[in-house]
Amino acid sequence: MSKAELVEKIADKANLTKVDAERAVNAFINVVTETLKSGEDVTLVGFGTFTTGDRAERQGRNPQTGEAITIAAKKVVKFKPGKALKEEVGG
Repeated sequence: MSKAELVEKIADKANLTKVDAERAVNAFINVVTETLKSGEDVTLVGFGTFTTGDRAERQGRNPQTGEAITIAAKKVVKFKPGKALKEEVGG
C-alpha cells in the first residue's frame, strides 16, 4: 500500500477530507521520526512498538567482485508488533 492509498483509506474510515487525512499521516510520521531520533520508543498498545537499535560494523562481500568489504555501524529502526496485531494478522 502506498502513502496515497493509506491517506485515501484513512480519509474514508475517519470521514475526513484527503487533505486532512494526509496532514494527519504526515504529522504521525514526523512525530514518530522525531521521537525515535531523540532516543525514545513509540508504543501504540495493541499495535506495536517502534524502537531504535545499533547495528555493529560487520564484514560483507561486494556481490559483483566478491571482494571483502567492511559495512559501517549504523542506527536502525525496529518494529515489534503488539499482541492484538499479531493475532489479527496471523490468526
